[in-house]
Amino acid sequence: VVIYTSPTCAWCRKTKEFFQKHEVKYDEKSVVEEKYAKEALDKSGQIGVPVVEIEGRIVVGFDEPALKKALKIR
Repeated sequence: VVIYTSPTCAWCRKTKEFFQKHEVKYDEKSVVEEKYAKEALDKSGQIGVPVVEIEGRIVVGFDEPALKKALKIR
């Protein structure tokens, strides 16, 4: 699992809290670094964060149902 974040993003924090609650290991990439901003944009087609990549599937924003489905969490 990869999450693209920015330091001031409340939804990014919420998504990381969700991962911690469900013991999901993730790599965080800050879009402050231009290369990660470009990666997130290329993958999602959007400028907003968080952008989460789970086994090739992209979830934009804190979309708990979509995250649960992609991670197979009930």
